[in-house]
Amino acid sequence: MSTLTEAPESAAARDTPARRRPRVDRLPYLLLLPCLAIIAVLLLWPLGQVVAMSFYKLNNVRQLRGTREWPWVGLDNYVQILGDPFFLKVLRNTVLFAAANVLLTMVFGTLVGLLLNRLGKKMATFVASCVMLAWATPALTGTIVWKWIFDDTSGLVTWLFNKLPDGLSNAVFGRSDWTGYGWFNSPLLFFAILTLVVVWHSFPFIAVSVLAGLKSVPSELHEAARVDGAGPWRVFWSVTFPMLRPVFGILVVLSTIWDFKVFTQQFVLAGGTQDRTTFMLSIYSYAEAFSPPPKYGLGAAIAVILTLILLMVTGIYVRMVLRQEEEA
Repeated sequence: MSTLTEAPESAAARDTPARRRPRVDRLPYLLLLPCLAIIAVLLLWPLGQVVAMSFYKLNNVRQLRGTREWPWVGLDNYVQILGDPFFLKVLRNTVLFAAANVLLTMVFGTLVGLLLNRLGKKMATFVASCVMLAWATPALTGTIVWKWIFDDTSGLVTWLFNKLPDGLSNAVFGRSDWTGYGWFNSPLLFFAILTLVVVWHSFPFIAVSVLAGLKSVPSELHEAARVDGAGPWRVFWSVTFPMLRPVFGILVVLSTIWDFKVFTQQFVLAGGTQDRTTFMLSIYSYAEAFSPPPKYGLGAAIAVILTLILLMVTGIYVRMVLRQEEEA
């Protein structure tokens, strides 16, 4: 009886793809290191400083320079802010303003994007270039122009209202002479003008993003829907919107973050931080930190609360995206 002896496993057999360990390519991580270092220096370090400042009582510039000790107060700044009824009013202003601006920006930007998609190539390029001028204009420059438009003596809006017939102006608005009228004195009117400025500056990005998404939707789907008798509104909700749902989701989150952080436009239109009735979280944080007497710790606490709110919004969106991918 002969016995079979198992031949020793060769080196080639041991190095089969099933046994070979996957090789980790470190080059992409090495290429990301400079960007991560820049982000850490320009974003994470200042953010950490703001979080640290929120736990101290800082009322002097010398404390920030390190020449005086930082008195530790723990969560007292947060307790003081969250227990202040004025903070709830500011939070309400911020949420309502952001909700209105996100809605108007998304609707107007989507309509412009649909219009650009229907135009010819040359006309669409011309209109898109004109539209992007508003987005490319710095917020400070654009807001100064809008403040001049609503100037109470030489502004364009004041001039137009003065051109109305006296009878019509009296019947509709209760006055015929608009010279000297304070367009920014009423909180409701101020927020209306601020909304106009922010939407004007924000909708071009939404329009171009929607246009880019529309270019990825197969034209056969739209043609099939029209053959079935669907109108423009039905085509949008049944074909376009489902295909662009991820795009709209990202745009809503970005618009929410931007509108929650509106500062430059409000600061310029209001002429500073004197009008507390129109405060929102960004300018509230600035006013508490830098208005005399300065309270840097309270301002930092408000900034941290605003950051946490925006992180919650982003987290909710990411969770929704992951859930949709699991269901798919």
